[in-house]
Amino acid sequence: MEILSQMWSFLGLLTVLQNVLPSQLLSLLHSFYESLQDLFSPYSYFEIPEFNGYCGVDVNDLYRHVNLYLNSVNPAGSSTCRRLTLSRSRSSNRISFTVAPNHTVHDSFSGHSLSWTHHVDTVQDSVEEKRSFTLKLPKRHRQTLLPAYLDHVTSRAEEFERVSRERRLFTNNGHGSYDSGWVSVPFRHPSTFETLALEPQLKKQITEDLTAFANGKEFYHRVGRAWKRGYLLYGPPGSGKSSLIAAMANYLCYDVYDLELTKVTDNSELRALLLQTTNRSIIVIEDIDCSVDLTADRMLKSSNTSTTAKTKRSSSIKERGSRIASSTCGNNNNNNGEESGRVTLSGLLNFTDGLWSCCSEEKIIVFTTNHRDSVDPALIRCGRMDVHVSLGTCGPHAFKVLAKNYLGIESHHALFDVVESCIRAGGALTPAQIGEVLLRNRGNVDLAMKEVVSAMQAKILSGGEVMECDELVITRSPESVVVVGSPENWDSSPGGKYGNGSKKRKEGTKANFLVRLRSLTKSDSGRKGV
Repeated sequence: MEILSQMWSFLGLLTVLQNVLPSQLLSLLHSFYESLQDLFSPYSYFEIPEFNGYCGVDVNDLYRHVNLYLNSVNPAGSSTCRRLTLSRSRSSNRISFTVAPNHTVHDSFSGHSLSWTHHVDTVQDSVEEKRSFTLKLPKRHRQTLLPAYLDHVTSRAEEFERVSRERRLFTNNGHGSYDSGWVSVPFRHPSTFETLALEPQLKKQITEDLTAFANGKEFYHRVGRAWKRGYLLYGPPGSGKSSLIAAMANYLCYDVYDLELTKVTDNSELRALLLQTTNRSIIVIEDIDCSVDLTADRMLKSSNTSTTAKTKRSSSIKERGSRIASSTCGNNNNNNGEESGRVTLSGLLNFTDGLWSCCSEEKIIVFTTNHRDSVDPALIRCGRMDVHVSLGTCGPHAFKVLAKNYLGIESHHALFDVVESCIRAGGALTPAQIGEVLLRNRGNVDLAMKEVVSAMQAKILSGGEVMECDELVITRSPESVVVVGSPENWDSSPGGKYGNGSKKRKEGTKANFLVRLRSLTKSDSGRKGV
């Protein structure tokens, strides 16, 4: 009882001193007490406020990174934190963990124990709150431990934010010169590299290239190149170009900007749209050969040059040369005005690899086309389109992927050998064509496989034309390929130029194959009892 009475007396004395002593003296005593505590404590403390300065306007990015980092290490699984705040946004299925006010989470780094404490204080005479994190680490190792640990926190937080954030699909709305040139919706395309109907080697090449690009920040800065990558996807309709773009976005967790060139009025608006894109994004221009007439720019310039030369020769003969020259200048000015009123080849070239293309980092630019030969070579040379991906008809492995996706066939099916023989004989179909047949007959596995075989047989008998589709002629080999390099290397790539990839087979070879195909089908029917 005497000890308790003495403690109460001491607390009463402190209360009296707080009311009697000036606030400046109390603040000085408090600072002296903290200095003594820091002097004898084996730990160092670092405070990270939510806002920089005293205005409460400039957000402290490190505070946000710490919050994301603690979420990424999953404090819910730690027994050291007694209370957590759980939340989930309307547009996400992920539950976020936040350290409750005035609670501590322990962490370890390089064999050292550290802790984070979340402080939330109420501002006097205000409804606002002052939030901050306090980092406690060993004082002896703070010089070497603090920079490395903060770099670890930042990199882990950025990776967690990239993976967990909601991805968006943007399209230009025709007002690119304003601040809101893009409109967006949530990007929830289910395509992945596991569900893509591609050959294994092609998948491996693409994923390795994407991984090297995403992890190549230091490399690109060291060699002095803008951190961007260009992909040209070409092949017949239904070969999976759009699905591959979606799989790339899901693989890298990037946003997708679908640029519609027909809505862009001129080069200035195109540049403004580029400036409004964010880092970690894929800019897509589909059907680049059909969007705008870019190849006409070279013809227009050549025709203007020849017209100007003829005018100069005629002006030396005619008496009123000055008038003709002035009219010629007026015509040239009109042409320039027309050229400035639309997207030109020069503007698109500057968009892909000009000075304005490095306004943000970690971007992928994708062009798609059905006919690679129709695209101006200047658009797809090295430095603009670094990787050329040829997508064609399904090979044996790609067909098995589709059969697994649509029909759930995990193991070998009796008609797989027949399908593979059809593919080798020139009866390969695109993923869209096979997918439609399998989707239509997904309730009966055997019927779906027979329908696919029948479609391939119909293509072989029709000389490469598929009866049930929209007059699509496929004359290239079933294997898709990746070509890294400029258009000069196209002829040396597998299959040569698009449209001349597979050789015509002789009639005798086709007849021998059909005989063998009938025998395989009959033997399979005997096994099935059909």
